[in-house]
Amino acid sequence: MEKRAIIELSDVSKSYATSGHIAMPLCGITASVPQGAFITITGPSGTGKSTLFRLLTRLEEPDKGRIVYQGKPLSDWNPPELRRNLHYVFQVPILFPGTVADNLDYPAKIRGGKLEKQEMQKLLDRVSLPRDYLSRNVGELSGGEKQRVNIARSLSLAPDVLLLDEPTSALDKKTTEHIEQEIRNYHAKGHTILWITHSPEQATRLGNIQWHLEGGRLKERTIK
Repeated sequence: MEKRAIIELSDVSKSYATSGHIAMPLCGITASVPQGAFITITGPSGTGKSTLFRLLTRLEEPDKGRIVYQGKPLSDWNPPELRRNLHYVFQVPILFPGTVADNLDYPAKIRGGKLEKQEMQKLLDRVSLPRDYLSRNVGELSGGEKQRVNIARSLSLAPDVLLLDEPTSALDKKTTEHIEQEIRNYHAKGHTILWITHSPEQATRLGNIQWHLEGGRLKERTIK
């Protein structure tokens, strides 16, 4: 039985004016994301992979076309509510000044709650960071450690759809394998994953659907 689409893109285009000419990374894209899919997204640099994520989270608006999430046009969604459900993990981690604990607790704090220390320790376990990192200032972390904190914070939100932009690009092989397995576990609970990667091997290893973006067009293939 075919799963219903959680996201639908219809004739979506996005262009930018750069150095005196118009670049159009997305040109009339039509595609759907089945509920519970694991979609890996590949393509050369500058072909609209990150642009797609920015459109899905309303950080930018398409020039034309329509994007629907859960049966409702994105334009009808309140952006903060949309981003709690469609959560974007940026390639360059965005952390707030303070400790790792401050960053992990932030999503709960802005909703009037609080993450207990034990919950934060479990989040660090999920991204293969020592539990004593909770008290460490984020300014002392390496790029790969910052990304793992970024992923842990995102997992604490338990979003319906997780958008990951090259999340393992700054990680070593062992840590990459750990993060891949953690995201597989998250996917197995029924969540939908979209993962940008420059590695064809990783795309095939993780996804059940692959999108390839190039020349403004999207090509889709079923992996498994």
